[in-house]
Amino acid sequence: MAVTVEELYRNYGILADAKDNLSQHKDAYQVILDGVKGGPKEKRLAAQFIPKFFSNFPELADAAINAQLDLCEDEDVSIRRQAIKELPRFAAGENLPRVADILTQLLQTDDSAEFNQVNVALISIFKIDAKGTLGGLFTQILQGEDIVRERAIKFLSTKMKTLPEDVLTKEVEDLVFTETKKVLEDVTGEEFVLLMRILSGLKGLQTVSGRQQLVELVVEQAFLEQALNPADADNVDRLLQCTRQALPLFSKNVHSTRFVTYFCDHVLPNLSTLTTPVAELDIQLEVLKLLAEMSPFCGDMEKLEANLTMLFEKLLEYMPLPPENAENGENTGTEEPKLQFSYVECLLFSFHQLGKKLPDFLIDKIDAERLKDFKIRLQYFARGLQVYIRQLRVALQGKTGEALKTEENKIKVVALKITNNINVLIKDLFHNPPSYKSTITLSWKPVQKTEAAGQKRPSGEEMGAGAGAMVKKLSPLPRRDARQIYNPPSGKYSATIGNFTYEQRGGFRGGRGRGWGGRGNRSRGRIY
Repeated sequence: MAVTVEELYRNYGILADAKDNLSQHKDAYQVILDGVKGGPKEKRLAAQFIPKFFSNFPELADAAINAQLDLCEDEDVSIRRQAIKELPRFAAGENLPRVADILTQLLQTDDSAEFNQVNVALISIFKIDAKGTLGGLFTQILQGEDIVRERAIKFLSTKMKTLPEDVLTKEVEDLVFTETKKVLEDVTGEEFVLLMRILSGLKGLQTVSGRQQLVELVVEQAFLEQALNPADADNVDRLLQCTRQALPLFSKNVHSTRFVTYFCDHVLPNLSTLTTPVAELDIQLEVLKLLAEMSPFCGDMEKLEANLTMLFEKLLEYMPLPPENAENGENTGTEEPKLQFSYVECLLFSFHQLGKKLPDFLIDKIDAERLKDFKIRLQYFARGLQVYIRQLRVALQGKTGEALKTEENKIKVVALKITNNINVLIKDLFHNPPSYKSTITLSWKPVQKTEAAGQKRPSGEEMGAGAGAMVKKLSPLPRRDARQIYNPPSGKYSATIGNFTYEQRGGFRGGRGRGWGGRGNRSRGRIY
């Protein structure tokens, strides 16, 4: 016979009045446990009464927890929420990891209020015992169903940073690092990004040695010891994802040498044949941007000359020779070459950065004829630059405030920055001997105050009156996830200036696996 509301209240009264003699009223607590078999009213009462007296009946602990779990799976969402809300009261001693495991599995709910309740409950037991809670979370991340794993990783990536310092002790952070390394043995692209976000937020990894450890983890995921298959879109995507995760970690003390070397050895030679699973991504420009951003942090290279030669050869591909008789102003009737400013900005910057390490490269390592050919290309490109710099200045002249915030003018401001950057670098290379002293900020990066202070002020010919103010007034620069294409007017130097950056857009195709392939769906149902 089912327990009634009246019986539940009567037995609750017996337990509440028993005070120090609670353990003698095991039968009364059993009646309350049986309330989970009643109707909605009885279940709601049982959800509140069971945890209240739980600690007084250790011999009924398993039965009590299982009864509460039955309520957590009830068809009535209000009963489930009540039962979940009370779960942290069971999280004491050896029961806490089990409660954490249960709550982690409950993250798979599709009810938003219930999901939020689970999050609140997890955070509350985190503050009771962080290591025990992490044990439950990582057990499900490593062994649970895919949806549970996914949501547990997202929980850690978003909630851990909100926890107070006295909860995230060094011992707790060490556990997070150790367990996350295990998870990284078998991840998707999206999971990798989230896990790196978790690790990057740990206080203990904010040091130089800590950042170096993170770089080592990324290197392992990037498979830098293997040759790149440019036709394998997932392989290329993996490299880009890993490089993006490593970029914020690089500094003058944490070097990008292995990544830069890999790009010069394996990526640049295959630049034109690279494939990507991401629609509309200019994969070549994306790769060149990553290389440019890494190059200032490159340390000593074993094959510096070979890497500079590869950059030099690739730069020649994007810096055309002037058409025959163009120097005399004659129109040959042939189509003018396209000047791809965005590509050249990246390649010139990378060459300029590595060239600092071997400043005599253009003089001693390149024969006179090739150097002459290179300077002709530089000169021709510089002439095209001047045309567009003038056009852009005219287009932006007199525009301030709101006028500069239109999408078209934002793009033109970035385009002006690209062309000015290239102009500065070309002037350096025209020095005799070539100079590598100028400092620029890449067009898609925000201007750093320290760089701006140390940078030589461009002349009026380079920037034009008011051009610097125009750039400064445009804040912020175009978002990194927005496609920005500037199409200059067609004419003698027709070209396209692009600024497009790819951000993480989900996992590597195919799910998890050491090849970022499929782990399979391991749905096992309730495993509490």
